[in-house]
Amino acid sequence: MCSSNCIKFRKRRLSASTDGRGVKVGATASPGTVIHTATASIAANEWDEVWLRVVNTSATAVKLTIEWGGTTADDQIEVTIPPEGGFTEVIPGHLLQNGAVVRAFAATANVLMVHGFVNRYEDRD
Repeated sequence: MCSSNCIKFRKRRLSASTDGRGVKVGATASPGTVIHTATASIAANEWDEVWLRVVNTSATAVKLTIEWGGTTADDQIEVTIPPEGGFTEVIPGHLLQNGAVVRAFAATANVLMVHGFVNRYEDRD
């Protein structure tokens, strides 16, 4: 049991997900489809740990661009998602806060589904 200044987390769905389901990437350019908006907190011990996996439902590989908290080239993470191969991990638990938004766009619209979850860490007593 925690005494004071305990940091606890709760598992949450991606903010753009409906009922924990995947988020379809419809955008083909920046700004991308919204995937998740991080906690608005800027406290040192409060953040979102974001985990993302992507499924490609098409028969060809598709380039995915994740916009990690912004829409400039410095914020972009590019990954090629193989065809019909199940989950491809693209973000393995990286941190965001201050209302930063994770977006995604793809070379082909509506064939990539982003699945994932967030561990939201909060300073709680």
